[in-house]
Amino acid sequence: MNHEPTTRDIYLAGGCFWGAEHFFKQIEGVVSTEVGFANGQGENPTYKEVYTDTTGFAETVRVSYNPDVAPLEFLLEMYFRAIDPLSLNQQGPDRGTRYRTGIYYTDPADLPIINKVYAAQQARYEQPLAVEKQPLVNFYAAEDYHQDYLDKNPQGYCHLPLALFEFARKAKKDSLAD
Repeated sequence: MNHEPTTRDIYLAGGCFWGAEHFFKQIEGVVSTEVGFANGQGENPTYKEVYTDTTGFAETVRVSYNPDVAPLEFLLEMYFRAIDPLSLNQQGPDRGTRYRTGIYYTDPADLPIINKVYAAQQARYEQPLAVEKQPLVNFYAAEDYHQDYLDKNPQGYCHLPLALFEFARKAKKDSLAD
């Protein structure tokens, strides 16, 4: 009998979490998302505290996914399409350590897949990637008004182009070609 979980989690920091969450929600196989703060100091930080850039937390999206529909390798390839992997502590016009990019995992068995995708991405650039690759130390959900922000505020701020959301809606695990 198969006792594998039907969903798995990966934590992805990709700049402002409003757009990053909206992007991942478009992908078939993503079961749920939650925005929050990862890998910082302290407990239960507020957005106001994280915004000061003194807590070490990164705006992060917990992505729960069905690995049969959206395998981790596919999700990570999609993630790299939504970020500038060379930009340190900045995505679009958003600057600060809270906007850094990072892949944070809870299952060490995910690391070989993360390393494979990371190496393939690194091979495209001469400069080192600015994307952290670390175990998840901590994650705290952001306040309710941040959850599903762009669904609640369709005209709300987002650093990602609208075409990227459409791309995510159409992408399938076997269709990514460079």
